[in-house]
Amino acid sequence: MNPFLENIQQQTRRHFLRNSTAGIGGIALNAFLADEAGAAQTNPLELKKPHFPAKAKRVIYLHMTGSPPNLDLFDYKPNLVKRSDQECPDEFVKGKEFAFTKGTPKLMGSPRKWSQHGKNGMWMSDAIPNFHKVADDLCVVHSMHTDQFNHAPAELLVYTGSPIAGRPSMGSWTTYGLGTENQDLPGFVVLISSGTQPNGGKNSFGSGFLPSVYQGVQCRSKGDPVLYSSDPAGMDRKMRRASLDALRDLNEIQAEEMGHPETLTRISQYELAYRMQTSVPEVMDISKESKKTLEDYGAEVGGASLANNCLLARRLVESGVRFVQLFDWGWDFHGTNAGTGLTDGLTNKCATMDKPIAALINDLRERGLLDDTLIVWGGEFGRTPFREGRTAKSKVLGRDHFPDAFSMWMAGGGVKGGFDYGQSDDLGFSVAENPVHVHDLQATIMHLLGMDHEKLTYRFQGRDYRLTDVHGHVVKDLIA
Repeated sequence: MNPFLENIQQQTRRHFLRNSTAGIGGIALNAFLADEAGAAQTNPLELKKPHFPAKAKRVIYLHMTGSPPNLDLFDYKPNLVKRSDQECPDEFVKGKEFAFTKGTPKLMGSPRKWSQHGKNGMWMSDAIPNFHKVADDLCVVHSMHTDQFNHAPAELLVYTGSPIAGRPSMGSWTTYGLGTENQDLPGFVVLISSGTQPNGGKNSFGSGFLPSVYQGVQCRSKGDPVLYSSDPAGMDRKMRRASLDALRDLNEIQAEEMGHPETLTRISQYELAYRMQTSVPEVMDISKESKKTLEDYGAEVGGASLANNCLLARRLVESGVRFVQLFDWGWDFHGTNAGTGLTDGLTNKCATMDKPIAALINDLRERGLLDDTLIVWGGEFGRTPFREGRTAKSKVLGRDHFPDAFSMWMAGGGVKGGFDYGQSDDLGFSVAENPVHVHDLQATIMHLLGMDHEKLTYRFQGRDYRLTDVHGHVVKDLIA
């Protein structure tokens, strides 16, 4: 949107009354400037320069919906194992609220086997054997914390900076700030596996109050990649092109008269949808991959899985997509059934995850893309160091929601590899060193992309908004 028309949209009655003393001459001048400004409108997804040189050009964000049990994957607590089945000390639970646990719960050490990997001896459990092989690529943050302990608000906080629906998501901010490298593909693509939408719904990848051209485009790894993108029955490509040309002309007239960003969005989206009919099926066709590549990921042609989506993520960023968001449901390990238990349940779920993600890291490295592609992995919060209340008398082990301390990791894109940052206390109840709030993570991701999170703003309802709200600090110790 051009600056003149954007300024008009921000005007209130008070501004009008204050400035109207300029009289008819001022009105005439404004009309003249509006005509010139209308001619200068540009594509909202055009490639933009970052605030400063970026270490990462693109992001693949892997969200394990429901939040993995960090104390059984990355955060080794031998002291917690020693104290397993003891009553939880009152100081850790008094006055706190948990999703499904009341009274005094029992401490629970990890039932997993642990070992060290990589040059720096990174601790990992036996639930993620393929991650052992890429330990030197991982930058694991053990000191994450958040403000929310229920799924939807916690997920929205991670992706939009607010636990309340309506704010733009991280991918939307990224495409708003940087545009896209391939005008034939969306700048922000979303892939969902395990058959369930994110806890925050489409708000987790929505554009909020940003123009809707910046929202995530959900693609499918099975069937038509994008719903409703095919030509309507009885309409060939020539007729489709003619109808879009007519719509574009009408929309451009309205854009010149009103200057509304959604009109520009409409023009851009119609044109993108037309181009996507050819470009998206091509980039989403994994049958073109070698047999070895498919086996490395565990992907199947015609299938729908996290493995397929990881391979598609590589194909998308390789083709110029700026931000790829993968949501994989099924990580809410309460232990209320065998599938959500910390032994066989976690083993089975991790088997669908760590192989394709390790393959993604290796594949990007072999193609020379890992250095400037940032991979982020994690959930919306952590899990408790004690047994989930409903499983007190069960043989199945599970953990409740926990916001105070958890682990996430990044790889590639300018972060340190083989690096552990921060730590929780001996029992995993609180951050003991180098706390990283979710707003700090957001600020750091924006920084790696070459954007100052305090300067990447959008004026809405009379104030400037940003992804990190009024919080967030770049964690420079994570940057290579």
